[in-house]
Amino acid sequence: MINDYEATRPITEDATIGSRLSTDDVISTLNGLIETCKDGQEGFTVAADGIGRSDLKALFHEFAQQRSQFAGELQTLVRSLGGDPEDGGSMAGSLHRGWINIKSAVMGEDESTILNECERGEDSAKNAYKDALDEALPGNVLETVQSQYTAILAAHDRIKALRDSSTGDRSTTATTSY
Repeated sequence: MINDYEATRPITEDATIGSRLSTDDVISTLNGLIETCKDGQEGFTVAADGIGRSDLKALFHEFAQQRSQFAGELQTLVRSLGGDPEDGGSMAGSLHRGWINIKSAVMGEDESTILNECERGEDSAKNAYKDALDEALPGNVLETVQSQYTAILAAHDRIKALRDSSTGDRSTTATTSY
C-alpha cells in the first residue's frame, strides 16, 4: 500500500538515474551525429558545386558551413566527456555524395534532382537527430542537440519548398536566411 507521502512526493532526479545513458553511450550518440553533420557538410558542398543557380549555390554553401559548425559543437561536447570525437563522415554519406555527383553529371546540373537528393540527405539527418533526442541525454547535451535539430528541420523544410517550387516555377529564388 502506498502511503500519503509516497503518493504525493514529486518524482525526483533519483527516480530517473537508471534510465540515463552511460558516458560512453552519450559519446557514441554524439559521434554518430558528428558523422551526420560531416556527411551534410560534404553533401551540401557537392550540391553547391553541381548546381548552376548562384542563389542555390550560396544557400548550399551556407548549409555546409552550418553543418561544419554543428560538428564542431558536438566534437567539443565529446571532448568535454573525455571521448575522442569523430572527424569524418560515414560510408553511407560518401555513397550518397557520390550519387549526387553522378546524377548532376548525367543530368546536366538538374536543379530538381539535386534538390531531391539534398532533401533525402536532410531526411536522414532529421532521423538521426530524432533518434538521439529519444535517448536520455544529459541536459547540456540535450540542449545542443535540440537546438541543432530545430535548425536542421528548418533547412529541410526550406529545401523541400525549393524542390517543390523548382518542379513548377523556375523563377523562384532562394535567400540565405533561415
